[in-house]
Amino acid sequence: MSMQRYQALPGLQAAGYIRNQLHAEDRVWVEKNCYIDIWIEVLQALRLDPIPMMAFTAAIDFEGDQWTFFKPPHGELYELYGVDVQELNVWRPLVEHAKEHLAGGKFISTEADAFWLPDTAGTDYRSTHTKTTIVLADLDLDAGRLGYFHNAGYFEVDGEDFRQLFRLDAAPDPTFMPLFAETVRFDRLVRRSPQELAELSAGLWRKHLARRPISNPITRFAERFTRELPSLHDKGLAFYHAWAFATIRQLGAAFELGAVNLSWLAEAGGDKQAAALAPAIASFNQISQANKALILKVARAVNTKRTLDAAELFGDMATAWEQGMASLDAAF
Repeated sequence: MSMQRYQALPGLQAAGYIRNQLHAEDRVWVEKNCYIDIWIEVLQALRLDPIPMMAFTAAIDFEGDQWTFFKPPHGELYELYGVDVQELNVWRPLVEHAKEHLAGGKFISTEADAFWLPDTAGTDYRSTHTKTTIVLADLDLDAGRLGYFHNAGYFEVDGEDFRQLFRLDAAPDPTFMPLFAETVRFDRLVRRSPQELAELSAGLWRKHLARRPISNPITRFAERFTRELPSLHDKGLAFYHAWAFATIRQLGAAFELGAVNLSWLAEAGGDKQAAALAPAIASFNQISQANKALILKVARAVNTKRTLDAAELFGDMATAWEQGMASLDAAF
């Protein structure tokens, strides 16, 4: 074995890695956002089910120029699974922290430049400098290789990409600001029964339903979209893709995950629970699928610079949000 290899979870390999079902190709949204995606796969690698944590999606809101970039609350990761996340004070070069904490059996979650991540080939790799989040799991300094979680899987990076990610060839730069990072500690994992997880998850729904938007966020999104479409025409497809990621994908993916969680709760709770949750499941799936249609419709409109009347689509989604939330109030 390499003398300078630091593995937080021995045995984890990119070759043959089987990603979680939430990232299956038949999902409406295969990739959600970089932060929730890494948590889905980290929990998968730890042999834990990520579905129970998804109740927090109930509280996402339209923030004006974007939808909530939804993330699992760290306290709930600990409550459900015993996974402890803490901010990492990056006071040394990141590679030194990686050696320290991976050797100690902890992952490191860190912001990174997708320009140097080969799993983004076809989008950002070697073409666009874009901030994303990865989880460092396996650092081999002798081989110049890193195993890392990103988006919908587990990958490896080596060569120049590896060196650039860790700034190994960079001259000392007092103006360089370290990227945000966290430690992920899992030495106190709790493997709860499905029934325990279901009870905890139902409680989280009650908590997050109390935090849901005061007014219908899809109605507000529709109003903003109507005003914003002309500027999308003017700014073109590159701007549109960034806008769509911040808006349509976050809305659609969050409600798909919410529906998956509710379906799991319905199966765990018997016929009565299934009947109570069925309306919300249908409403949330409707929102998810409608956004998949919307993202394609708007792309065509931007590409052809044509107008788009999406009032009916937005109206149906707004109604689904109202009905879904009302049915969850009754169910929980």
